[in-house]
Amino acid sequence: MKIWYDACTGKHIRYGVAIGRRLREAGHEFIFTTREHPDTIPLAKLLGESPIVVGKYNPASLFSRLEESAKRIIGFSKLFTENKPDIAVAHQSVELCRTAFGLGIPIILTADTPHALSVNNLTIPFAHTVVVSEALPKTFPRKYCAQRIVPFKGVDEVAWIQGYQPLNAPDLEKPLIVLRQVEHRAAYAQGKTDIARNLTEELGKLGNVQFIERYGQEGDAFGVKSEFIDSVNLIANADLVISYGGTIAREAALLGVPSIAVSDMAKTNVNVYLAKKGFPLFITTEQDVLAYAKKYVGKRFDVASKLAAFDNPADIVAELVETIIA
Repeated sequence: MKIWYDACTGKHIRYGVAIGRRLREAGHEFIFTTREHPDTIPLAKLLGESPIVVGKYNPASLFSRLEESAKRIIGFSKLFTENKPDIAVAHQSVELCRTAFGLGIPIILTADTPHALSVNNLTIPFAHTVVVSEALPKTFPRKYCAQRIVPFKGVDEVAWIQGYQPLNAPDLEKPLIVLRQVEHRAAYAQGKTDIARNLTEELGKLGNVQFIERYGQEGDAFGVKSEFIDSVNLIANADLVISYGGTIAREAALLGVPSIAVSDMAKTNVNVYLAKKGFPLFITTEQDVLAYAKKYVGKRFDVASKLAAFDNPADIVAELVETIIA
């Protein structure tokens, strides 16, 4: 069977690689697509994948977002004129959902952002099945008329963190502190102030600060970075991770690396869930982040048994493919 996965961001690439590996092992043809984005193509190459590139990321305005989305849908329609997939899978790719729905292809979605109202409205109603962490409110997918909901124990990041083997750690005399910029161009982050760089000077007193920017210069519509950083390998070797987003904070916590999630956007269901499960994910404000940094920098937490007890959502998706085909 032909299974199509579309990745819109670096996180989606990691998810797609994990799912694709399982589907290929089961004998399915895996069609992997992505778009031009600061993280997608270089990360896919790093992970040994060569996805088909359709369209690009251009968040310059509402018009650019709409136009690029429409172009991707048309591109997918042409791509599948003679190669229609049997099932479509995504972490809420709007263009995959619209294309698959229009072509009558069943859709399996993963979803973990109740605050992403626009994306939720444009994806979940189209899905045959929505796979969601038990951390999320049961009302979340139902609110968007999900037809079938499959909960799992854990979070999405388990798909690529379980069994992950990092490369050698960098040779540094001071502790390595990773600071991740807020995803300020995302629709759900509009109006949020990005002051992550302001922390670098104070954090520099505690160790070597590696600042990970989301995008390139503001004048660059696509945000192409000067260099690509394998963030998962970096945090696996870090002594502390501080993030204004959620994914990298959860990845670090699942690896036993102390992670500080900052700002009002940090209090997501999945972040709170991991903290309550005993993973080293600490949610705080910008005013208190330095106090937390001083307390936890350099500490490691043994979370191997906790991680092993979680369900792997990539396995669940692969199993669901078989039931839909049947």
